[in-house]
Amino acid sequence: MKLVLFSDLHLDSAFTWVGSGNGASRRRRRALRHTLTQILDLAIAQQADAVLCAGDLYEHDRFSPDTEEFLRASFESIHPIRVFIAPGNHDWCGPGSIYKSVQWSPNVHVYDTDRLSPLALDDGITLWGAAHVAPAGTRGFLEGFKVDRSGVNLALFHGSEVSALPEQGANKQPHAPFRVRDIEQSGLEHCFVGHYHHPYDGQWHTYPGNPEPLSFGEEGERGAVIFTIMPDGERREERRSVAATEAHDLTVDVTGCTNRTEVFDRVQSKICGLNGIARVTLNGEISEQVDLDMAEFEDIRSGLDSLAVRTGDLRAPYDFDAIAAEPTVRGQFVKDVLASNLPPDVRRQVLMMGLRALDGRNDLEVP
Repeated sequence: MKLVLFSDLHLDSAFTWVGSGNGASRRRRRALRHTLTQILDLAIAQQADAVLCAGDLYEHDRFSPDTEEFLRASFESIHPIRVFIAPGNHDWCGPGSIYKSVQWSPNVHVYDTDRLSPLALDDGITLWGAAHVAPAGTRGFLEGFKVDRSGVNLALFHGSEVSALPEQGANKQPHAPFRVRDIEQSGLEHCFVGHYHHPYDGQWHTYPGNPEPLSFGEEGERGAVIFTIMPDGERREERRSVAATEAHDLTVDVTGCTNRTEVFDRVQSKICGLNGIARVTLNGEISEQVDLDMAEFEDIRSGLDSLAVRTGDLRAPYDFDAIAAEPTVRGQFVKDVLASNLPPDVRRQVLMMGLRALDGRNDLEVP
């Protein structure tokens, strides 16, 4: 028995962070569709018995009729490979959802209740699944649940593991919370879970992670998971990258640059040949006269869908002692700050922020 698992694709995401007017958000949404196609192609190539989606397939508040047809036709195209979907909090199964409006092909099954219900994958193998039927407030699917049959029992749902993965839950609202011990006590062999975008492979549960980049700073080998159950009951997992594009988090040292063209050249050299999306952080000591307009970096985007540039540890070479000797407002400001009892790092930040404000600059952030 071979299964292909994915979750958290988030079709029709707004991607407001890439800006407006340059088509970047549209390109990101097209990439999400391409990624789903690659997941289904992987299932065909692997001769999988089923594709499992652990929720957040699309954005309930943003989908269009075109998205409905895209999903219907995509899943029908891999018939007779079965498709099992456990809706999450972003694609919750309720009035007006795609799951209620589409006439799915016979190979598609959508779990539509907030209690785990069983379906046979094969002789002796059962897949239990459940759905979020509201955008929030879903209780844990494993609360009070006990397997009532023999064989291999697996589960598919969208939820927050709140004991073994605290670092993931720190920035995520707990939807359908559960603990690892709940899986052990339920009689389930393994759970396929969505919600956390960071991939995780554990003895009792698997988070595939979002297969296509949704933002910067995402780490880990995310993608689709090929889950194989051998005839002797042994389980094997293999991750495959299915992303249509990449997300690059880069740093560029602009020390010594005396004008914006030199800064642009260094950034362009760093992003040359890349595709997908890129975020560049500018570091280093830069001349005071350099006037950076962050919007202009879009002009050197080249083959990238989107380019975001920000400042990190970017410093102007102010001579604080010389400025303190000036008979000016900024001289008095520097003199007062240097005489303060602030810690050295805080003192430097206050000086940099104040001098830039007095210079009327807003292009350099305080690190």
